Amino acid sequence: MSAPPKKAQHDADGGKGRFGGRYAALKVLQAVLVKGRSLASAKSLIIDMLEDPRERSLAMELANGVLRWRFRLEVVLAELISKPLRKKDYDIQLVLLIALYQLEAMRTPDYAVVNEAVSQSRRIGKKWAAAMINGVLRNFLRDREALTTRVQENPQARFAHPRWLIDLLEQDWPQLAEPIMVANNRRPPMWLRVNTARITVDDYLKQLDSQQIAAVRHPYAETALKLDTALDVGRLPGFEQGLVSVQDVAAQLAAPLLAARGGERILDLCAAPGGKTCHVLETADDIDMTAVELDAARMQQVQQNLDRLQLRARLIVGDASRVDSWWDGQLFDRILVDAPCSASGVIRRHPDIKSLRRSEDLAALTLVQQQILLQSWRMLEPGGVLLYVTCSVLKQENDHQIEQLLATVDDAEVMPVEGEWGRACRYGRQLLPGDQDADGFYFAQVKKRENPVTDTAITR
Repeated sequence: MSAPPKKAQHDADGGKGRFGGRYAALKVLQAVLVKGRSLASAKSLIIDMLEDPRERSLAMELANGVLRWRFRLEVVLAELISKPLRKKDYDIQLVLLIALYQLEAMRTPDYAVVNEAVSQSRRIGKKWAAAMINGVLRNFLRDREALTTRVQENPQARFAHPRWLIDLLEQDWPQLAEPIMVANNRRPPMWLRVNTARITVDDYLKQLDSQQIAAVRHPYAETALKLDTALDVGRLPGFEQGLVSVQDVAAQLAAPLLAARGGERILDLCAAPGGKTCHVLETADDIDMTAVELDAARMQQVQQNLDRLQLRARLIVGDASRVDSWWDGQLFDRILVDAPCSASGVIRRHPDIKSLRRSEDLAALTLVQQQILLQSWRMLEPGGVLLYVTCSVLKQENDHQIEQLLATVDDAEVMPVEGEWGRACRYGRQLLPGDQDADGFYFAQVKKRENPVTDTAITR
């Protein structure tokens, strides 16, 4: 694999010391890699507090970049230091990783990167590390070519992924594992979902054009527009008025597949942040929508999206795997199960997933997915349809879960997921990261037969 792509990016820290973009990036990386926080939550607590937009931009570039390329950068660093740093000096390792990322992927002058890394060590109270940092980075600059060639022999360095995930991808997608990982390491595009209940896609394109914002349509997702350049949502015409939302094109395929009709009772499980909930409501009038989410704070995001789009739904903070505490016993015509998963299909948007997920997490996740599917099946009207969706590319979270459902209940019938996108699987359809410039998503449709051979017994 080649080095990370060069990106035009000025050094916005301005030498302002511990409260600049570099220091914010260091604190974010500590929050993610030491405390296990998500990048999104660390950003909101640290980077969003920076007043200078240039420093916010720099901090995000550095944090995202180190997390995206961490497994490569750590192999490079191990080649440059004689012995691993002590656990209590992990902040110095992060200073070095940030500097290595800048040297490989940004246009900041080499001398400025080295000098700032040395200064950073002093500002965090570890003057002893200044000479070491200076020596390590200058050795890298001197031996860069040979070092880059040498680390390619290590799969973690070549693909910038943890070994357990490399192994699983090669097992599930033997011919496509490398393209998946290459796509995971690319910067994601910004996709919009036009609210066609309020404006046509053509008319919204005209509004974008009037603001000199370039966008293109997707060949298969009717509501999707891809911006040539990502921008702040505040610049999008009609965003606050509900004309448009930000949502990857893969996620926009769920609502058309669910195909809700007016008058139907619809259930959206694991609904936050509410993009699919809102899209379903945009597709048909007079839908009786119930959205369930375990996390009360994330449910607030669902409400905010509904309010902005002027839509209504019944919101329930509850556990989708234990429905008796909130379900009133009324059956639903259609159920969307947006299952919690490894998120292995959205790594390009959330590079922290590579560091936060562990191979041992999958057993617990697949058990929760099974429980949610079975509890969902209890709540589905005979003749109704369940749409199972994950943002995973791992078969144990996708086709294997549908296979497990079919083995457990006797009134389920798989409906083929038709489309000119993605790849047909045994039971569903898989989009891999980068397919039509989309995230990686899996979709499967299962219909509940009206006349099962025997009554289905499901343990609650």
